[in-house]
Amino acid sequence: MGDFAARPIIVDCDPGHDDALALLLAAGDARVRLLGVTTVAGNQTLEKTTRNALKVLALAGVTGVPVAAGCDRPLVGELTVAEDIHGASGLDGPELDVPVGELAGVHAVELMRRLIADSAEPVTLIATGPLTNVALLLRSHPPVVPRISRIVFMGGSTERGNTTPYGEFNIVTDPEAADIVLRSGVPATMIGLNVTHQALATDEIIAEFRGLGTRLGDMCAELMTFFASTYRRVFGFEHPPVHDPIAVAQVIDASIVRTVTAPVAVELVGTYTRGATVVDLHRRSGRNPEADIAVGLDVDAFWRLLMSAVRTLGR
Repeated sequence: MGDFAARPIIVDCDPGHDDALALLLAAGDARVRLLGVTTVAGNQTLEKTTRNALKVLALAGVTGVPVAAGCDRPLVGELTVAEDIHGASGLDGPELDVPVGELAGVHAVELMRRLIADSAEPVTLIATGPLTNVALLLRSHPPVVPRISRIVFMGGSTERGNTTPYGEFNIVTDPEAADIVLRSGVPATMIGLNVTHQALATDEIIAEFRGLGTRLGDMCAELMTFFASTYRRVFGFEHPPVHDPIAVAQVIDASIVRTVTAPVAVELVGTYTRGATVVDLHRRSGRNPEADIAVGLDVDAFWRLLMSAVRTLGR
């Protein structure tokens, strides 16, 4: 399928091991056209997440895609990074010594605005980090909002959290931003922990990455090996879940992720539940707004999609 049929996307991310896989899927599947990459503070500081995004794109041989750094802290409060999961660099594990490209000379929000305004068709925003940049775009540039086809974000859960008992990391990091996005009126799809925890980087998956016989495949294997060690230590998981690429997979092939439409709200003031996503699957509250909520995953189809993209980029 050629570029003429590809869906234009922007990936807003905070790499992060699973963000790295999301970038590879976004760059390596011909059904989407990566217009730009924007970065936000989250898994690590903005400086580190930006450097990591540039490194992943360089290792994948991706050129001509502008990258811009965005917000270095949440809308409210201080930044708390996930060093216990992603390491001091935000992308610990592989050796990523590679020349990187230059940043676009504008803030991430301005790059998103320009790319959306200049696109011949509406753009899908895929957010795999805290939603700070996306919220500021919606608040600061109302004229481009109708040109956004959909916001697909990895964050939240219909069940328990991973940073607080009920809060997932991306939402907990900037609940106000998530609230702005969900109440914006732009169609949204939430890819939460209830689904991403089904996509486990097992020993067989890691071996398959290595079996590609490419530097990129080896990088993915090393990323997932490190990720496995921290998830085992922090959460007691036998294998680590890869969250972020599922948001990209849903945009590429909607049949991979089963969704239902339901009201969802972000808890902003709860003493124990700030940052929780309150998803009303049984429609008891009668509340708006609504979003498409991921509730199921074709795990095998997801891994085939991701492996194919990494294989394509590694040639």
